Amino acid sequence: MSTPGTRPPTGPDVHALAGHPVVDGHNDLPWELRERFGGEPAAASLATGQPALHTDLPRLRAGGVGAQFWSVYVPSTLPEPRAAVAVLEQVDLVHRLVDAHPRELRWAPTAARVRAAVAEGRVACLTGAEGGHCLAGSLGVLRQLRRAGVAYLTLTHNDNTAWAASATGEPVDCGLTAFGREVVAEMNRTGMLVDLSHVHERTMHDALDVSTRPVLFSHSSARAVTDHPRNVPDGVLERLPANGGVLMLTFVPAFVSTACAAHRAAAAAEQRRLGLAGGPYEPRGDAGAVAAFGRWLRAHPRPRATLEDVVAHVEHAREVVGPAHLGLGGDYDGTDELPLGLEDVSGYPRLLEALARRGWSRADLAALAGANALRVLEQAQEGTADAL
Repeated sequence: MSTPGTRPPTGPDVHALAGHPVVDGHNDLPWELRERFGGEPAAASLATGQPALHTDLPRLRAGGVGAQFWSVYVPSTLPEPRAAVAVLEQVDLVHRLVDAHPRELRWAPTAARVRAAVAEGRVACLTGAEGGHCLAGSLGVLRQLRRAGVAYLTLTHNDNTAWAASATGEPVDCGLTAFGREVVAEMNRTGMLVDLSHVHERTMHDALDVSTRPVLFSHSSARAVTDHPRNVPDGVLERLPANGGVLMLTFVPAFVSTACAAHRAAAAAEQRRLGLAGGPYEPRGDAGAVAAFGRWLRAHPRPRATLEDVVAHVEHAREVVGPAHLGLGGDYDGTDELPLGLEDVSGYPRLLEALARRGWSRADLAALAGANALRVLEQAQEGTADAL
């Protein structure tokens, strides 16, 4: 992972919009704490600053983050029973993260508690489970995750489940199966947000057909701007206003920059040609082949996405769905590189400032920053307390 930048925000303090701090839809800090710090939040020095990560407490403050959906991600390559255990361990890790920093963070699984945390000057902490494989095919596990306060479930991660097709999984002749529709219905009943990031276009449409409550895309961007399967086609975006849902635009370079997406695909192909394992830019295998990949990378330098690339996605999405259906989901600590100007969680004010220069009103900036996300959370949970 690249070392994130630490420069403070510049320009007008546009994130200080009265009562509307940033509510970010997806941050993978919990998995990084598990992998790098043995699952011990207190070991990560988050209060004083942690340059090995994209996220720490000083930079959350600098970025104007008032609420964060922490991803309780576990790999989709895990056998499902192990994934069910691991996701509960990740929920526990977030609770221990909050307990380690009680003056700065507050557990806030509802919109009302988010607002209370913000009023106290704390960062509200919510959780989202990334990938339906962690249910192990059980609606009972789903209900227990909801009882544990998990606010959303991403229906798939990078691989298909038995009941939902992923955007990057093996081709299958379905979106949601009959059981997948049951999952969505139970999520609606219990107040868990249906997250459609990572899923196949057919799954997006099937979920929108079934869901009686607003959905969200916790960290995706616009496919019309960058043709990547993780992004959302306009035909799906056009359905969001009727559903009431929100697209939380992400900053992942391959999702916001065509040049970055093409280079990543070429790097993956070169690694396969050399017989190397590992993800793009993370080769594992024969030392000679790793060295050969290094020479290829020097001959084909990796392009950098920019803040302007992200702006292009935000502006396009606004044209399609309007300002009431947009939010932000940076995917910090879940990607090895980020756009110039958005290198870490302190970058949100720079994005909002760029949009302000393009004529966005304060009301529309406030909606994008967090008001839309809180509305969707509130509508998803309305009247569901007795369902648990």
